[in-house]
Amino acid sequence: MTSAQSTDHLLPTPPHDPFFRAVTAPAFTHELLAGLAAGRYAAVRVPGFLPRERCEEVLAALKEREFDSYGTNRIHPPVMRFGVGVSDHMADGGVADGYWKALEGHREAWQGLGLSFDPFRTCREGIAADWPPGVAVGRRGGREMGEGVAREPNQGFQVHFDDALREYADDLLDTPLIGQFAFNLYLSVPPSGGETVLWRHRWQPEDEAYRLPNASYGYDEAVVRGAESIELTPEVGEGLLIDPRFFHAVRPSGGDRRIALGFAVGVSASGRLLTWA
Repeated sequence: MTSAQSTDHLLPTPPHDPFFRAVTAPAFTHELLAGLAAGRYAAVRVPGFLPRERCEEVLAALKEREFDSYGTNRIHPPVMRFGVGVSDHMADGGVADGYWKALEGHREAWQGLGLSFDPFRTCREGIAADWPPGVAVGRRGGREMGEGVAREPNQGFQVHFDDALREYADDLLDTPLIGQFAFNLYLSVPPSGGETVLWRHRWQPEDEAYRLPNASYGYDEAVVRGAESIELTPEVGEGLLIDPRFFHAVRPSGGDRRIALGFAVGVSASGRLLTWA
């Protein structure tokens, strides 16, 4: 026996945070949402959140439409999307007036799909079915924010985090938020790749040394070197909530389109869930 073989069993087991975990359940329950907000979980997955036939209806309609990309000066590699997100309309720590005009076109485009149901409303209601304070689309200056977008990150998303508290100089919504989730509903998934990866690491000032040039949102993956991680492989019809304040990324897809509906979910001071995109 070599010396390396004789000491392998003595190597320490990497530490594990029992609260940094993904939970799979048949529905989003009050306990699971409260646990995600409190930090007891990092992610909650609900397989079959939306029936496959409804996923296929939305997907078929979207495949007949042309997708735009997020601003490539901010997000690289390019991520395609159908709809308008507020992140492309930031101005001096606030929201540019152009967002509201773009949102009008966004709503017309979604209504033009001719769907038999409202997928974003259906998703909101499913998330909050067991949440007594309820859910609503968030408002800013009394105006309703966007409900959601369809995203296609076939080349992946760089390592980043999402935190409205840090991204905006004042409260993004009219109601202050005490917690934030990110929601995705998968309409189509590739045969390989497309995984969502979360790291047990939240932003620290020294992380700015790893920010990628010409990409205001992304970081070199070295920023999470050594951090505990979770890898989640998407499934059609699955609803996923994560704590987006953890650094996270999406791996490039192989062989097919990865399309998901997505929006942010905030926990307001009153306990009501408020969404925006």
